[in-house]
Amino acid sequence: MLKRIAILGSTGSIGKQAIEVVENNPELFKIEVLTANSNAELLIEQAKKIKPKYVVIADERHYKNVKNSLAGIDITVLSGNEQVAWITTVAEIDFVIIALVGYSGLLPTIKALEANKQVALANKEALVVAGDIITELAHKKNIQLLPIDSEHSAIFQCLTGENIKNIEKIYLTASGGPFRGYSKEQLKKVTKNEALNHPNWTMGAKITIDSATMMNKGLEMIEAKWLFDLKPDQIDVVVHSQSIIHSIVQFCDGSMKAQMGLPDMKLPIQFAMSYPDRIFSDFERFDFKKYPVFNFEQPDFEVFKCLKLALLALQKGGNIPCILNAANEIAVDLFLREKINFLQISEIIEKTIDKFQYRQNLTLEEYIETDTLARKYAKM
Repeated sequence: MLKRIAILGSTGSIGKQAIEVVENNPELFKIEVLTANSNAELLIEQAKKIKPKYVVIADERHYKNVKNSLAGIDITVLSGNEQVAWITTVAEIDFVIIALVGYSGLLPTIKALEANKQVALANKEALVVAGDIITELAHKKNIQLLPIDSEHSAIFQCLTGENIKNIEKIYLTASGGPFRGYSKEQLKKVTKNEALNHPNWTMGAKITIDSATMMNKGLEMIEAKWLFDLKPDQIDVVVHSQSIIHSIVQFCDGSMKAQMGLPDMKLPIQFAMSYPDRIFSDFERFDFKKYPVFNFEQPDFEVFKCLKLALLALQKGGNIPCILNAANEIAVDLFLREKINFLQISEIIEKTIDKFQYRQNLTLEEYIETDTLARKYAKM
């Protein structure tokens, strides 16, 4: 049977590559839903080619343009963030790819799980903000959360056939981003364009800046805690500049498993979409002759303060990861608009975390309120 797929965030990097995977395997997958935030022109182009049953544009200012452009085609056009979340519940889909950026992935993930849909997550922030609620819901519904992040897909693949209780530690690998080896003095002078120039991966602007600050790896540590039911001291980060080993699992007997491959996000996307099967691809193959040496080094938590703050949030838990994520999204946006310098990103995050009282066992409504208040403070 065809997997009927909703791609939330179809105009972003992950969304576009997911469409490529579907186009290469039309006998296995069919796209029934496409959503985008504000890139109306690309959404229209995708919809005309794919002809899904539903299209949702989150930014309501673009609704008329999308609606009029798709007139005469049998596609239901909707708009608004509430509709992006609701669309995950429709009967025409059974597999939801959450490729939204940041906090916006939280409610669609919850709605999809409540509607008993299989969820593939390329949105780490949903678990960072409310990992306890999402994982409890997935467990209640007996739904396996399928990770699309290359690092978490690697861990997931290494755990196939293993007892998760035998994990001693996992190592999330990091490329180090464009500023690997920089000092704080050097980081003071980096520009937006330099930060957006990732050495190994092609990603959207927000995640590319997160990679440059190493906040991305910090968020992944928190995501891994929830995905694999780990304690903070079971999660570590190692810098591997070649980005060939995507992550490593160390077991209680001392043995280790690593998942390897060229840095191509279509690999983990396709694995999640075809799981529990593997399907053929014509993606470029790894050649050992081109990589005679693999390098590993410890990240610098003092220079890359965002990673240190994320580690503290992981260790403390409660409302702190939610605050961390909200402040980071505001700070990254300010940096991309060239309102602050690179080092001020971590300063805003630390200031925001220090402002709020530590709380545990929040409801979804309390997480939403925490996010709102943290964003408001971070903008000050």
